[in-house]
Amino acid sequence: MGWLDRVDDQVDALTQARALQEASRSAEAYTVLERVLATTTDPRTRADALVQRLSALINLGRTAEFTRAIEEASAAVRDLAEPYLHGHLNALAALAAHHQGALDRCVTHLVKAARALGAVEDPDRDTAWGWHDLAMAYSYLSFHGYALGAIERARQLGLAAGIPEETFAAPGIRLRNAVALDHNGDSDGCLRVLRDVATDLGRFLRAGRASQLRPSSLAAYGYAAARRAALGDRLETDSEADPARLLAHGGDSARARDMRDLGQVCLAIAAGRPIEAVARLDTVRVSSETLGAAEGARLRSIALSRAGDHAAAHRADRLAFRLAAQRNDRLRDVYIDGIAARIDHEEMRREAARYEGEALTDPLTGLPNRRRLERYIASVVSRGEPVVIGVCDLDGFKAVNTRHGHHSGDLVLQRIAGVINRVMRRGDFVARYGGDEFVVVLPGAGMAEAAEVARRIGAAVAGEDWEALVPGTPVGVSIGFAEVSGTGATLRDALSIAFEVADREMLRAKTRPRAS
Repeated sequence: MGWLDRVDDQVDALTQARALQEASRSAEAYTVLERVLATTTDPRTRADALVQRLSALINLGRTAEFTRAIEEASAAVRDLAEPYLHGHLNALAALAAHHQGALDRCVTHLVKAARALGAVEDPDRDTAWGWHDLAMAYSYLSFHGYALGAIERARQLGLAAGIPEETFAAPGIRLRNAVALDHNGDSDGCLRVLRDVATDLGRFLRAGRASQLRPSSLAAYGYAAARRAALGDRLETDSEADPARLLAHGGDSARARDMRDLGQVCLAIAAGRPIEAVARLDTVRVSSETLGAAEGARLRSIALSRAGDHAAAHRADRLAFRLAAQRNDRLRDVYIDGIAARIDHEEMRREAARYEGEALTDPLTGLPNRRRLERYIASVVSRGEPVVIGVCDLDGFKAVNTRHGHHSGDLVLQRIAGVINRVMRRGDFVARYGGDEFVVVLPGAGMAEAAEVARRIGAAVAGEDWEALVPGTPVGVSIGFAEVSGTGATLRDALSIAFEVADREMLRAKTRPRAS
């Protein structure tokens, strides 16, 4: 009988993979899960394995594989009436979207995960881990209050299922809360939280339960102690709480690796070796997602201040503050865009009802489709208003589909739709014309205003982090504009001519040299 021939063997393998991930041995877990997927035909087993595999890829930091893994897991889970699997998958997808810089998708997955996990009628060990992963996603997105609530839910469910309390200690959640306070200028608040984290570790040590802590938790306790020392706090002399010793844990977790590297910077500062700390910062490469984009700049500021270079320290501190503010700005934009999209959706729903259910919306992007676009332009021109139309065609989109698949292509189209909508003027109209082509309509505008809109769209698209979403395949946009003139019987001809002119201008734009 071959490996994993029986269902019992497959269940045992999934349990083994889960235990390996809990022990921060995600590379080994990934190998086990690949074997399960190569042999199983059971839909429930396959879905569980694919969700676990996504978790392993996230732990290993293999960003380029996230999109395909989510697509495969989603297809496997879709038809299963398993709220836990839907909730866990969405929690992991939120983490993946966060790593890819897609905060709008991240927030959507967070909401879906919380609803699905909350709908589980008989919570068990797996449900507890789903809430744990949701707490991690909240934490990385800086929703610290939600993260604390979710991890407490995980802890309660875990205790009921026989999981020790220390398994869900999750010091990383409070650690990220602490450094966020410091990035925003509240160093006293940061120290208070870090001291609470140390008290928590001390409680486990005194009870003899520290050996039950997950390796990733030990690494987070280590960084919390090192960070306190960098801020000038005196540490306990207990060897078991020694930050260097704790930082050595974490297994193959990419986040634990980041904390080890930055922890050594903190310890160099605490030991009075600030120049060494700066040199280490110049060589380490850590993800901005682990402790926030501002952490490296903040540590550089502390080190330079200890070295006596206060001017450079001030510049680094200002950079840290700007980087921290950027996250808040992006979250605000996601919130505002979400409200705007909801309003637009309601308006489109009411308008669609007037046409007795006629489809006027593109299902992928949520934008008006070609039919609604043509009606809108006709209504504007028939009122005698001047109007300019622009044809926007994506550059590099074929390479995205070829290299990453159509699911990634759909994500790019959704992101582009949001970017264009965000930079348009009040009263402008955006539609998906078909494929990777979008049309913008500028009522009451001339070609001068159109040129400014084109500049804003181009700059916004260029400013997106496409490398995080579709690595190695940059995305751009070419735009051509034309004025529409004509009314009455000549309206259809006028629209056709304007589209032809705009399309030629767009093709001409594709051939122009781009700024490097």
